[in-house]
Amino acid sequence: SDAICNFVICNDSSLRSHPIIFNPDFFVEKLRHEKPEVFTELVVSNITRLIDLPGAELAQLMGEEDPKLPGANSTASGFFRSLMSLKRKEKGVVFGSPLTEEGIAQVSQLIEYLHKNLRAEGLFRVPGNSIRQQILKDALNSGTDIDLDSGEFHSNDVATLLKMFLGELPEPLLTHKHFHAHLKIADLTLFDEKGNKTSTPDKERQIEALQLLFLILPAPNRSLLKLLLDLLYQTAKKQDKNKMSAHNLALMFAPHILWPRNVTANDLQENITKLNNGVTFMIKHSQKLFKAPVYIRECARLHYLGSRAHTSKDDLDLLTSSGSKELQPLKSQKRSRLDSCHQEETQQRTEEALKELFHHVHNMPDSAKKKKLIRQFNKHPAVLTPGSDVPTSPAPRRTRSRSFSGLIKRKVLGTPVILERKSRDTTPEPARVSKENIQLLQKCGSPAHISQMKLKSLEGQKEGSCRRMRARLLSKDSSSL
Repeated sequence: SDAICNFVICNDSSLRSHPIIFNPDFFVEKLRHEKPEVFTELVVSNITRLIDLPGAELAQLMGEEDPKLPGANSTASGFFRSLMSLKRKEKGVVFGSPLTEEGIAQVSQLIEYLHKNLRAEGLFRVPGNSIRQQILKDALNSGTDIDLDSGEFHSNDVATLLKMFLGELPEPLLTHKHFHAHLKIADLTLFDEKGNKTSTPDKERQIEALQLLFLILPAPNRSLLKLLLDLLYQTAKKQDKNKMSAHNLALMFAPHILWPRNVTANDLQENITKLNNGVTFMIKHSQKLFKAPVYIRECARLHYLGSRAHTSKDDLDLLTSSGSKELQPLKSQKRSRLDSCHQEETQQRTEEALKELFHHVHNMPDSAKKKKLIRQFNKHPAVLTPGSDVPTSPAPRRTRSRSFSGLIKRKVLGTPVILERKSRDTTPEPARVSKENIQLLQKCGSPAHISQMKLKSLEGQKEGSCRRMRARLLSKDSSSL
């Protein structure tokens, strides 16, 4: 019952004669039993994501420190604490002993009987006969067979004895380590649009936190808790007959399954309402609390199946086993092979796509756009065009003539322009300069002389143009006369 919380029956046509029962929490239970440290770290990290646990309370939840419970240092009500502790010292095989599978097997008889008698009014509230309860208690402690359907015992006797069994456990069913975590779960509320806390409980987060917290309970505690909450859930569904709502049942069972041992109501004070409401919530949503969250199932599955498809780096780092370091060289070699194969496939697909594109362009009607696309293809000689085994080479670039004015500009601006032009031209031609130009350059010498010569030539051109204009005006005047 602990491992199989819910199941799906597969009735495939090929497997109709052999129905398959699938447990979605199979890998969760496997990880919890085989690698409890890894499992606990995974679950607790998600609990701290939902509720705020200070360092001391987190250490208590992990079992690294002894739980600090309310009323532990108080001297008030010492008589009642000593009386309760004396009662628990009278241990039997079942009652007063730590929870075991044998004790659960004996108590499960009481739970099965109560499932058949949920209509009794005031069930769990009305006490039964003390003499019949003692007879039944001795029979359970001795391990003898009991016939509860014989009519010798009343349903109130059995219900009161079940509460007595829970109350005499050395610690509550939800354990002392989880006490502070349950108080924090009761404080989970929704936020408004401005990010402020409201008084409305956040039910989704509370259910998720309880699911995680129940996963790290000891296996016997979790098994009995599931049986008990299912009984109380069914009892609350019959409240029109037994007059016991989920809240009334929580008032009866909260001191036995959640309150710390040897404490009184004065020790808990303002926390009593939180604890009672918390047990009420567990009863109402008991059918959802024993299913592991989806992400816990996925992490447990990936841990055993080794799939890397849908997991993050943090999950892989958390779930990597200690022996995985020896496999790192093999993994790196395999990964490099896969990368090279992937690159080859990608390159091949690219070439095929380019060839198809060239076919399409080649079949286009003659136009300026087609010529432009063909020129772009010619710029990439590595791409083979259809019908040609050798890539077409681009048209040779025309070299610019080396005129006298160009030489003067390069002389004025310096050598950087010459070097830049040389780097552009792949096959530079030697400059063709006449002998007269070379002699003129040697006479001019510096760039300053060249600039002066330019200015003088410009002034001479201006004077010549002015003279020609005067001559034309004079000739017009003489003809008119």
